[in-house]
Amino acid sequence: MNLLHNEEISPPPGIISSIKAGFDITANQIGIIFFPILLDVFLWLGPQLRIEKLLRSLLVQFASLANEDFIPAAEFQRIQESLNELLTLKINLYSLLRTFPIGVSSLMGLSIPGKTPLAESNILQIETAFSFFLWAGALTFVGWILGSFYFAWVAKVSLQKDENDLRWFGKVILQAIFLSILWMIILITFGVPLLLVFSIFTQINAGLAQVALIFSALFAMWIIVPIFFSAHGIFVKNENLFRSMVSSFNLSRFTLPTSSFFVICVAVLSQGFNILWLTPSTSSWMMGVSILGHAFITTSLLAASFIYYRDMSAWLEMLLEKINSKKATSAQA
Repeated sequence: MNLLHNEEISPPPGIISSIKAGFDITANQIGIIFFPILLDVFLWLGPQLRIEKLLRSLLVQFASLANEDFIPAAEFQRIQESLNELLTLKINLYSLLRTFPIGVSSLMGLSIPGKTPLAESNILQIETAFSFFLWAGALTFVGWILGSFYFAWVAKVSLQKDENDLRWFGKVILQAIFLSILWMIILITFGVPLLLVFSIFTQINAGLAQVALIFSALFAMWIIVPIFFSAHGIFVKNENLFRSMVSSFNLSRFTLPTSSFFVICVAVLSQGFNILWLTPSTSSWMMGVSILGHAFITTSLLAASFIYYRDMSAWLEMLLEKINSKKATSAQA
C-alpha cells in the first residue's frame, strides 16, 4: 500500500473534473441529447399502451377461481389488492423503451401519464397475456437498440474517438445488446429466487425479512459499481461483453471507494434534478423545458462516466505496471 503514496505515482482522476468535462462536452456538442428528447416527447405527447383491460380480465378470472374454491379467500383478497393497485398506476407500457443498464435516459418514464397540452392521449389497450409478453419483449429489444446507439454516440463524442465508420458502431451496438440480454438472464436467474426467498422470510417473521433486506442492500452496494461500468469497456476500449464485465469488476476491486463515490454523485445529481424536472404538470408546456433540462443533465453525466472510466482505467494500468515493476526489481535484488 506504500506504493500508492509514492511521489512517482500521480493521483487518481478527479471526480469533479470528470463531471465538469462531461458537462462541457455536452454543451459543446448539444446534438447528443437528441435521443433522450425524442423518447420523452414520444412518451409525453404520443399514444399510450395500457394494460387496464388485461388486469380487469385477470381480476374476473381470479374471482371465478375463488368462487369455485380453487383459490383461498385470503389469497384472492391479496391478489385483488395488488391488481387494483396496478390499475391505479396507469402504466404506459411504452416506458419499457427505457432499458437498464444500457438505455436512453427518460424523464417521462418516471411520470404517471396524464393530460397533455395538446389533448387527451390516444390510449391503446392490451387485452391478452400473449399480447402483453409480445409487446414487452419487442419494446425492450427496441430500447436496447436505441440505448446502444445513444451510448455509442455519447462515447464517441466524449472521448473524441477516431472510429467513425459503420463497422465500429455495428460492433459496439451488437456487443451492448448481447450484454443487455446477459444482464436480463442474470436478473431473472438470481433475482426471482431471491425475491421468493425474501417473500418466505416476510411470511415467517418480519424481523428476519429486515435482516435479509439489510444483507441484500449491502450486497447491492458491492455490485452497483461493476454493474454501472459493465458496458463502458465496450464503448471505451472496444472490448467484447465478457471482457468489459471483467474490466468493470477489476476497476471496482482496485478503486471501489472512489468509483462508488462517483456513482453516488451521478445518482444524487440525476435524481436531485429529477425532483425539479417533475415539478410541472404533464398538461403544461413547461414540461418541455423539463425534458430539455433532463436530457442535458443525464447526457452530461453519461459523458462524464465515459471520461472517468477512461482516465481511471489508464491510471490503474499505470499503477499496476509500476507495482509489478517494483516487485520484479525487488525479486532480482
